[in-house]
Amino acid sequence: MKLRTIALAAGFLAVAACSQKTQNESAAAANQAGDAATSAAHDTANNTRAAAADTAVAVDHAADKTADAAALAGRKADAAANAAAKQH
Repeated sequence: MKLRTIALAAGFLAVAACSQKTQNESAAAANQAGDAATSAAHDTANNTRAAAADTAVAVDHAADKTADAAALAGRKADAAANAAAKQH
């Protein structure tokens, strides 16, 4: 009877130890998943900031080019108007 009690107690301890190991592994996996999600969010934020900065530079460049083209078109229109006025 004593041997049976010892075997039963050892069985309970093994189940408890296995349960604790499973809990520890689950907690570690959850921590790793949380770390991965945090890292991904951080990377996404950095990429978004970089893309926004690049977009701002491109918009500024496009605005400058548009202003240059408008100024050139204005000068050409003035030259055409002057040429037409000289012909009459």
